Amino acid sequence: MIYRNSAGRQTWVFADLKELMAKASPPRSGDVLAGIAVVSAEENVAAKMCLADVPLKMFLTEALVPYESDEVTRLIIDSHDDEAFAPVAHMTVGAFRDFLLFRTSRD
Repeated sequence: MIYRNSAGRQTWVFADLKELMAKASPPRSGDVLAGIAVVSAEENVAAKMCLADVPLKMFLTEALVPYESDEVTRLIIDSHDDEAFAPVAHMTVGAFRDFLLFRTSRD
């Protein structure tokens, strides 16, 4: 799935969830070596804003690492508990962040 974020006349396009996650992360030298680093602070912010609008369900349907080649991905998908996920399944990444921050601030 393609992800987009526009601000003013500039539009950033991220080919898939893997690229979006890489571009939304803080810049690291390894990302530069791998060719997945952001090219500007603006692109990093655009990726973060775009990521905030991604439904949590997308992480179950668009694996960042292929299921066949990664034990952790297989473990996550195979042991996913739909019932436990249900209360937050409708949320986006940003809404889930706000939920966690609000919940933590009340405790």
